[in-house]
Amino acid sequence: MPSRTPRARGVRGEVNGPIVIGDDRVAPGERKIVNLPVARLYTHTDLYMPVEVINGRHDGPRLFVSAAIHGDELNGVEVIRRLLRHSSLKRLRGALIAVPVVNVHGLLHRSRYLPDRRDLNRSFPGSDRGSLAARIASLFMREIVANCTHGIDLHTGAIYRDNLPQVRADLNDPDTLLLAEAFGTPVLINSDLRDGSLREAAADAGIPMLLYEAGEALRFDEVAIRVGLRGVLRVMRSLGMIPQVKRKGPRVKPVIARSSTWIRAPESGILWSGHRLGAHVSKGDVIGRIAAPLSDSEHAVKAPADGILIGRTHLPLVYEGEALFHIARFKGVASVAEQVEALHQDLEPSPIVNGEPD
Repeated sequence: MPSRTPRARGVRGEVNGPIVIGDDRVAPGERKIVNLPVARLYTHTDLYMPVEVINGRHDGPRLFVSAAIHGDELNGVEVIRRLLRHSSLKRLRGALIAVPVVNVHGLLHRSRYLPDRRDLNRSFPGSDRGSLAARIASLFMREIVANCTHGIDLHTGAIYRDNLPQVRADLNDPDTLLLAEAFGTPVLINSDLRDGSLREAAADAGIPMLLYEAGEALRFDEVAIRVGLRGVLRVMRSLGMIPQVKRKGPRVKPVIARSSTWIRAPESGILWSGHRLGAHVSKGDVIGRIAAPLSDSEHAVKAPADGILIGRTHLPLVYEGEALFHIARFKGVASVAEQVEALHQDLEPSPIVNGEPD
């Protein structure tokens, strides 16, 4: 049975066409950095959203890869930096539009939010006459999304929260499912579209899109970065944008989680847990304990179901009701845990030499 590949929408012929972003025109075979103007700082200093466009000589899909929609989520910035250095882009078909920092204001302030305290990823598709968040969302839709046939948005967990490398997407859409399977994380989360999100706006525009989650805000996680880079390259290969490479070993077969749940603190206090991300937990397992600083009593935090730990807090100081652990439910939980462990062993941090993971 032939292997399935994502549908390469947007392929019109052998000769590629120009891409126009803002006031810049990027011709076939050209690579250019475009600075999209966003709202100035209150010092009247101009501020720009940096975009790098690589337009192949031959036609093909046009993929945007974006990061830092939440300004404190940094892993994706490094994924894109490494992606833009990859040698395979010399033989690119179609176009790659890379936006390493969407929320420039948030990055400057090391904040998830914009100065108006709005979440940019709840402000799409935006409006040119709306709030600051709405205007930036509208700019991104008009100049980036409208120029593309596919998209990948790179995220991390929130501050003090760590996420296992995972892809979240509308897996009920066949084109999106194929992209998610190509990305190659062991865990795929079938995630509903959220109102105001970039994923929802892209879906409304008919563009298949993935959201990659891994690591923690304001931190670099080498495994998360390497998984992200490898995943983007695999999606590009599956779309025929860059040449295929010989596999070095068996590819991880992703497993889809159709549901997940957060476990919340039953009591305020100091949290202890010895479970790492990717661990297999069974219903009733004690995965954490909460105690008061001057008390011998402890409150057990138990798993409500069999699953895999895909997210957790790193802050040991917790209030009652606070989200502590995120568990995804699968069929064949043990096999998923083994695949996650194999992934970590394969991409464990080591001194970086010439080249990057494929």
